[in-house]
Amino acid sequence: MPQPPLWQPGPSEVQPDVKRRAVELVAALGAWPPGGQGAEAARARVAALGLPPALADQAGPLAPAVSEASLEVIDAQYGGILADSASVLVVCRQWTRGSDGPIAEGGTTVDVRLSRAEPRWTVTGLNPGDPGPAAATPSPGVAQVLAQPRIELPPEAAADLRSGTVHDSVVQAMLRLAGPYTLSVSVVRTGHPLDVFGTTRPSDHPRGRAFDVWRIDGRAVVDPATPRQLVESFMRDAAAAGSYNVGGPVAIPGVGSQFFTDDTHHDHVHVGFTA
Repeated sequence: MPQPPLWQPGPSEVQPDVKRRAVELVAALGAWPPGGQGAEAARARVAALGLPPALADQAGPLAPAVSEASLEVIDAQYGGILADSASVLVVCRQWTRGSDGPIAEGGTTVDVRLSRAEPRWTVTGLNPGDPGPAAATPSPGVAQVLAQPRIELPPEAAADLRSGTVHDSVVQAMLRLAGPYTLSVSVVRTGHPLDVFGTTRPSDHPRGRAFDVWRIDGRAVVDPATPRQLVESFMRDAAAAGSYNVGGPVAIPGVGSQFFTDDTHHDHVHVGFTA
């Protein structure tokens, strides 16, 4: 079984311990040695982190009924960060194996909710994504995205596209941006909060009208060594591809601008559409 290292936040994170806390929990729920399966063992692993054992009951697809599992956190990005509460979207790839079977590969994205506490933030809930079944036949655009090596998709984002629930505006923008860039997508539809965090305003993600990019041309958006000009260029090109709402770590001025920046988007670029 693959044994990837545990994901760690970089030096420029807004709240590094928030992400570290979320990743530790997801890794504890989504990976175990042979014979370590089951609810009782999962609760024990959660308790060892100093978190409520009952969180294990919310693991959903992170805890399939197999004898062995390992997990890679591809990225951890904010779904929202406020003074006393946060959402961290933990993007995962998971390998599983039954007692006598081959290794299977999959993955999910988990919306981990946290609140400020001492000495560390605590987790209050888990919301694993559920893309649903794949459509019988993918649209031509979706087939192109899935086959495009310049578009890197984690398991759940790929499943979102296969489900047929993502608007064509998203698909076409991905294909257009894959001309000048290699884009690493973190979240498309599922695994994202239903509302814009801290508000009652519906997010474009669950409606299949947005996608987030955490890495551009192999450079993480959150990394201070990534040229800001690269990020700004990508944001401007996302707007040119039809996005009405482009968020990221770079402030791009303009009256009536479709660009915005805040702490939540310090670590990724959000690309949203009206339809």
